[in-house]
Amino acid sequence: MKSYFNDFKMERQQNVSGRSGFPCADPDEMRHWIEYLALEIGPRPYSSPKLLRKVADRLSENFKNLGYSVDEQLYYYKGEIYYNICASPKTERIEQGSVPLLVVGAHYDTVPHSPGADDNASGIAGIMELARLISKDPPPGVRLVAFALEEPPVFRTRYMGSFVYAGRLKSSNASVRGMICLDMIAYYSDRPKSQSFPMFFMDRFYPDAGNFIALVGNTKSTKWTKEVKNAFSKGTDLPVESLNAPAIVVGVDFSDHRSFNRFGYPALLVTDTAFYRNRNYHRPSDMPKTLDYHRAAKVVDGLACAVRTLA
Repeated sequence: MKSYFNDFKMERQQNVSGRSGFPCADPDEMRHWIEYLALEIGPRPYSSPKLLRKVADRLSENFKNLGYSVDEQLYYYKGEIYYNICASPKTERIEQGSVPLLVVGAHYDTVPHSPGADDNASGIAGIMELARLISKDPPPGVRLVAFALEEPPVFRTRYMGSFVYAGRLKSSNASVRGMICLDMIAYYSDRPKSQSFPMFFMDRFYPDAGNFIALVGNTKSTKWTKEVKNAFSKGTDLPVESLNAPAIVVGVDFSDHRSFNRFGYPALLVTDTAFYRNRNYHRPSDMPKTLDYHRAAKVVDGLACAVRTLA
């Protein structure tokens, strides 16, 4: 299959956001990454470590081409090696611990038999496009991380890539401002009642059409969620909703932000709400053609504004 990066250009004319004054995210770049992961690579389960390594190498190469320093953080699961790909500003000149870290992360694996366009090629596309947008002047302390494993059977275990990464931050006594997790950010619908919720009464407080992006965290991350939402909303015209709730509300801790919470760091999930909206969740039908690349790019616009404001 042809590479979706043959026509990639590092420099291009960019639209400028009227809200932030910075260049806008490019929907075509989002599409390139999602089609590469979902179509050229395909399903990326834990049982395919060589395929995951191929993805890790591509992500590492792209970060380096954008001027970032890259740390390939390896760990073992069932006798195989998996890699977190961690990018930081090459121009950063700070004493370790003097600037709190802002971690933005997404997982690049999938469940078996799903190409994972939304879950979670979209999150990786968001990380890569964010990296491009801020590459000319990345804020000190920002860390962009592609996590190796998130899906079952490692979900909610110490073998999640994010758990390994957050645990090593903790063991090194790193100061962490907060973590932003991207998981499923590209599925939208303007159809009434296309959005469902974990609790029956929530439709009184949130839109019934799945045309918004959600910021979701636990109750201990309420302050962080408010800070991110305020900054995020200034960079995009995409509707932004938020929820902080205990983990008994199904879905609140269903991604890599959970690992950071476990180590005491404030963290939240940026999401299109997964199975509460996208019926293709964890299915072979989670394909690039089902996604909205323009609205996904607007998510990255908001994210870039939040990173520039909070890092």
